[in-house]
Amino acid sequence: MVGRMVKRFALGMLIGIAARQVSRAMARGMGKSARRSRHDTVRDAGPGQMRNPPRRWDRVDEEVDQSFPASDPPGNY
Repeated sequence: MVGRMVKRFALGMLIGIAARQVSRAMARGMGKSARRSRHDTVRDAGPGQMRNPPRRWDRVDEEVDQSFPASDPPGNY
C-alpha cells in the first residue's frame, strides 16, 4: 500500500514539474510585442466602429455593446 502511494506521489510530482516547464516555455515564447498586441484590437462601442456592422442595431444591441467587457449589466432595465 505504501508503495502505491509513493508511486502516485512521484507521478503527481512529475506531472506538476512537466506542467510548470511547459508553462514557462510558453511564457518565454511569448515576447513583449505579443503580450502587448492582445489589447490592440479593442474598439469603441457602437456599430460605426465595427468592421462589419449589422444591418439592424437596436437599443439592446447598443446597451450590450457598451457594457462589454464590464461585468455589470446595463442599468436601465
